[in-house]
Parts: sequence; structure tokens; C-alpha cells
Amino acid sequence: MDSLLEAIEINKSYEGHRALSDLSIQIPRGSIYGLLGPNGAGKTSFIRIINQITAPDSGKILFDGHPLKPADIARIGYLPEERGLYKKMTVGEQALYLCRLKGLSQNDAKTRLKEWFERFEIESWWNKKIEELSKGMAQKVQFIVTVLHKPDLLIFDEPFTGFDPINTELIKSEIRRLNKEGATIIFSTHRMESVEEICDHITLINKSKKVLEGPLKKVRDDFRTNTFKIAYTGDAEKVTSTISQNFELIDDHAWHDHREATVKLPEGTAPNALLQSVLPIAVVDHFEEVIPSVNDIFIRMVQKGSAS
Repeated sequence: MDSLLEAIEINKSYEGHRALSDLSIQIPRGSIYGLLGPNGAGKTSFIRIINQITAPDSGKILFDGHPLKPADIARIGYLPEERGLYKKMTVGEQALYLCRLKGLSQNDAKTRLKEWFERFEIESWWNKKIEELSKGMAQKVQFIVTVLHKPDLLIFDEPFTGFDPINTELIKSEIRRLNKEGATIIFSTHRMESVEEICDHITLINKSKKVLEGPLKKVRDDFRTNTFKIAYTGDAEKVTSTISQNFELIDDHAWHDHREATVKLPEGTAPNALLQSVLPIAVVDHFEEVIPSVNDIFIRMVQKGSAS
């Protein structure tokens, strides 16, 4: 695997609290990588280590094939969950200041900011003070200064906090565009529907340990249970009786002008067997496999960890 960033057996503790335990992760170059986990799992500790805010107690981080070093910060953009803009500064002053900290010249910073402010239709904000902005408005500004220096690695920690649905879609679109232009992205969030939409790889951390990782499609495929949903019209009693004789009927209920049954098939049983049992006694309106969502997998794995 061609990895832009690799964590190797990272350990980190704070005053007796184990934040990360032998964490090893490979972030494929060019991926949008979902870093998932409940509160306190260790996600933020890992992100802070990547950004060299803190150091691991043991283990190492490789960045683009070499041990992570201070100079690599120039190639990383980080949007933290807790935002940090200076409220008394104007938007323009603040944006220019942060761009200069990232190594851009005054002219380059102004040129790129103009492009981004036009893209987000916020040119009129330039002379507003940060304290005049809503949370969502301030979020837009901080997103811009995070990505402006065109880093190789972008880390977004809960990037949609404070955004309405329209601006959430705008930021998703920009994340996809930045990825297509070559950026590798680490995306840390609790919003599982966002993971489904934009991530191609995921890792789930729980209680300081990695409990699941891989390409999103493979992870979902691994959690398939040979369960199917069949929508039909016909004699519900006859259908449920027929299904129950041969398969495991999980649920059957009325839905608008038809009924829906959720059925788990024995291992090795082809879906056609279910269809063939129902077709002689009902009209099948819809038939599909029930593949677990990332949210389902997340809950299952966290609950499994809590029970162990």
C-alpha cells in the first residue's frame, strides 16, 4: 500500500489514563479516511500526535516514507473541533495572519484568499470582526485558512459542526474537490451518514485500541448477515407462515399499500430460495439485501467492546 501517513504501535497515556494502545494505522495516499470512535476513544490524541502538538510515549509516525519531523507541519492542514479565531480581529486580518504563519507571502495569501472568498460568496465579510460572525460563518473562514496553503494531508475534526444543511453540502463538495486535486484527508466525525457519503477507508478506535479498519466497502461486506428485505402484496398470514418454515423471519409489518418482511437466510442459502418460496403465493414488489450501515457497525463494535 502506498501510504502518505503510517502510525506504528503508538502508545500515549495521560496521568494514568491510557489514550492510545499499540495503535497502528496506514492512511493510503489520496484517500478520504474516516477516523471513527466514541468520545474518549483516542481519536483526538492521535490527531494531536500527527500535528506534533503532543508526542507519543512510544511508537512512531511515518510521513511520506520518513519519520515525522517538525518541517512536515507545513504539509499538513488541521481543522480542530474546537475553533480558535481571534474575535477582535477583522476577518481579512485574521485570514492573512494565519496564511502568513503557514508560509505564504502576503501577495500569494491575498490572491488565494480572494479566490476562496469568491468561491464561498463571502467577499463582504473581509472587514467584519470575527465576533460579528455566527458560528457557521466563522467555520467557513477557518475552513478556508486550513486548506489555503494546499497541504498534502488535511485533517478535519468534526468539520460540519455549526453548519446548516446547505453549507454542510458545500463543505462536503469542497472536501471531495480537494481530494480529487490530490489531498489525502483524515476525517474524524460522529456523523456516520457523512462517513457513508465521502469516506473510502475507515478505522474505528474504541477504548484506546483499533478495533476495525479497512476499505469502507470491504468493511460493510464483512458485516453482511445474509439478511434480505422483501416487499409484497398478498395474504400476509400465508406468506409469513411459508417464510417461517424455511427461514428466520425477523420482522413483518404493513408499509403503505404493501407489507415488508425482513428475513435471514441460513448460511449458504441463495437469495433465490426466498423468492421462489414467496412468488407462488404473493406479488413481490421489491427485494434487496440488508447491508449494515456504518452506523450499525459502529454501534455493534462499541457495544461489543463495552461488554468485554
